[in-house]
Amino acid sequence: MKPSAANEITDKLDTSTPVLILGGAANSAALARNLGRAGVAISAAGKPGCLALYSRYCSHKFHAPEGVAVQDFWRALLLDAPKPELQGSLIFALCDDSIEFVTANYAELSQRYLLEGFDPALRHEMLDKKATLVRARAAGVATPNFWDVDSAEKLEAIRDEVTFPVMVKPIHSHIFIPIFGRKLFIIEKDWDELVEKVQMAQDANCEVMVMEMVPGPDSLLSSYYTYIDEDGRWLFHYTKRVIRRYPVNRGGGCYHDSKWLPETAEAGRKFFASMPWRGLGNIEFKKDLRDGQLKVIEVNPRFTDAHRMVVAGGLPIDEIIYRRQTGQHVPAFTSYEEGVRMWNPLRDFLAFRELNKRGELSFAGWIKSLMEGRKVMPILSLSDPMPTLVRLREEFGRAFRRLGG
Repeated sequence: MKPSAANEITDKLDTSTPVLILGGAANSAALARNLGRAGVAISAAGKPGCLALYSRYCSHKFHAPEGVAVQDFWRALLLDAPKPELQGSLIFALCDDSIEFVTANYAELSQRYLLEGFDPALRHEMLDKKATLVRARAAGVATPNFWDVDSAEKLEAIRDEVTFPVMVKPIHSHIFIPIFGRKLFIIEKDWDELVEKVQMAQDANCEVMVMEMVPGPDSLLSSYYTYIDEDGRWLFHYTKRVIRRYPVNRGGGCYHDSKWLPETAEAGRKFFASMPWRGLGNIEFKKDLRDGQLKVIEVNPRFTDAHRMVVAGGLPIDEIIYRRQTGQHVPAFTSYEEGVRMWNPLRDFLAFRELNKRGELSFAGWIKSLMEGRKVMPILSLSDPMPTLVRLREEFGRAFRRLGG
């Protein structure tokens, strides 16, 4: 599906409203570049992983000091001693920490800054992985089985219900990941290990749930993106699928494919239409081959790390939202280019290596998969190289540690 003529933006963009990026990673660099090239003044504030901080399109850069909680840093920067150069900026929250900060301080922030059009309570609710699944079930959208284990008695009560493998999954990822350095724990078959990991998380004051693992390869994963404005108008619909993740079955996507998936779009629309959702929404599913249903994995109420691929396919969702929030005309976007693939070479090689050891992917099969589609990379830009260099330093460090292990 190629972008239609209706997708072309012919009105000149009024760039007088600056943008402030809070947090994020690859999504922050993509957003800074896209709107920066269009002439929008970009500022960024966050921890070192916020790659917009290293982009040449970012004119004001505010690095969170080491040892200072990032939300405290943002409060000082924006509310306690606000910087005059940030006054009136449109704020984009690109990670769970910044979403929590913006939703918790929505009324106060809105007096000085322009915020995305969203319901703060609902957006904050989507940070809670268990609440997301509860809301999905209420909407009639399928989910994996999951269990509340906030006490030893509740955990013991599910002993006969749990079918391995399962995940010990955090309720709030942005609290869990900095402590454990991973997104979740996977328990293959051992009840005692499951009890140990739940206890370990709870000892660290991390709320967790036990969640069924939907069987099958990562290629069964797909996502739906949309934006519903304050008037209830759906500004676009977009779907993609994952080809590979690294680490396999639990890591971030390293090879994605821009593809229209009607079943994924229908399930995503059903979920967001079940509530008074406003703003940007992304929901991820995994196809369960046992019953043929798409099962909700998680919701991200923000731009994702696949943002560069979305825009490369002819759907400039950042400009769409910028236009909408600054009162400019937004044309209808009814299609996009399929077959655009976002590829992270290093992480995808490591995914191949892992799959090859498991007998699930040959070298010839891996090479064949790379011959298809038009490629974009998450970070690489010769005209704006610093985010690439920073990310490569991080990824090579992680890769060497994994290979060494």
